[in-house]
Amino acid sequence: MAERLGQVVRALPTRHNEPMTSGASPLELVDRLIRGIEAGDLAAVRSVYAPDVIVWAGFDDRERDVDSSLGVLEWLLSVSTERRYEIVRRIEIEGGVLQQHVLHATTRAGKTFSMPACLVIRVERGLITRVDEYLDPAPVTAAVT
Repeated sequence: MAERLGQVVRALPTRHNEPMTSGASPLELVDRLIRGIEAGDLAAVRSVYAPDVIVWAGFDDRERDVDSSLGVLEWLLSVSTERRYEIVRRIEIEGGVLQQHVLHATTRAGKTFSMPACLVIRVERGLITRVDEYLDPAPVTAAVT
């Protein structure tokens, strides 16, 4: 019994056995994520992601790890000079945040595009652990090809 109790206690997050978190609310974390993308600051994006974050995209039904997700964002930064998120709705939900937005961007060739999307973001222990992204990439694809 004492051994099982010890296992349970060690599994409970405490300030002694869990990484220190920013103390930011889920809404603040998502704001930092979006501001990081707008600014082209991938270090800021990485700072709000858990090391084992999963980012799933509905348009290709693929789960990406942190490095692959940052690779997609790096590509977006490489083809765009400006990015601005128009937040349509951002609400805290059980376990995270729901955000509906339109990404407005300008490509290096001077073309503009607007891409509506919806994100369901899971937050645990002060970090983003999962993003389910619902969007149609056609606007960005058309603007960069």
